[in-house]
Amino acid sequence: MNLIGALCAALGLAAIACGGSPASPTTGTGGSWQMLASMPAARQEIATAVLNGLIFVIGGFDSTGQSTDSVFVYNPPSNTWSTAASLPIANNHGAAAVASGRLFAFGGVSNRAFVYNPAGNSWSEVASMNFEHGNTAAVAVINNRIYVAGGTGPGATQREGEVYDPTTNTWTPLAPMNVGRNHCAGGAIGGQFYVAGGRGFADSEVALEVYDPAANRWTNRAPLPTGRSGIAAGVVRNRLYVFGGEIPALHNEVESYDPVSNTWQQHPPMPTPKHGIWASVIGNTIYLPGGATAQGLGATTSHESFIVGAR
Repeated sequence: MNLIGALCAALGLAAIACGGSPASPTTGTGGSWQMLASMPAARQEIATAVLNGLIFVIGGFDSTGQSTDSVFVYNPPSNTWSTAASLPIANNHGAAAVASGRLFAFGGVSNRAFVYNPAGNSWSEVASMNFEHGNTAAVAVINNRIYVAGGTGPGATQREGEVYDPTTNTWTPLAPMNVGRNHCAGGAIGGQFYVAGGRGFADSEVALEVYDPAANRWTNRAPLPTGRSGIAAGVVRNRLYVFGGEIPALHNEVESYDPVSNTWQQHPPMPTPKHGIWASVIGNTIYLPGGATAQGLGATTSHESFIVGAR
């Protein structure tokens, strides 16, 4: 058994798909795209995170619009998929993050949160969030603490944010965002939490703001050039990359934000326009499995990665 096989066996994962070598990348200014092995089943409104070099794809809608508890696992070196233990609840529009070496899944259809144990291939419940953060909130990890902002609570789009400390198993509210939004995305740069796009209010689609944990304050920054929601975001080399989305059309745009100059740059578009996506980053590569290829419901198995070019 090779190193990859040994790792999968240690995690208790059963291989279910093998796509062989990735397809040749599609290049362009500022990055290139690569088509990867398709997911085992179509999913949209998912959450993803990287644990031990593997990408976990958690929950989401299936092709009929039903919530799922599935957890698919992608192995980048072998370009193959496996399964892990199912999430304790069926979920959609949730969130995920890795902090202190542990994988957490939270939000979506409730305020419940869970942690994954790779040694036992099992999930257990941790402290519940103060807010529900349904319909896809933005997430970032700073100093091994998980920051989450936006989404929806019972019947309303949220401005609320909070931070989870795995050491104390506690969620602490943050100052609310200036612009409430759901179906948004975010990331951490320089110890600060950036949140882009979304929907729910007039300015949500283009809003970009940054949270300073030391000051407990949000500040508005240069707006997203292409207003959209249902997006994904990932950080590479201190830039926030924003992908895809929907409303008023299905989007394939890729734009990145530089916090130093407070400016945006356009990059090669996604090979497959889609929304309901989540990005995971390994090195200078951003992985985008699943999503929807039609506005509303339209789950897909497609899987691409964006390789950030040298600057």
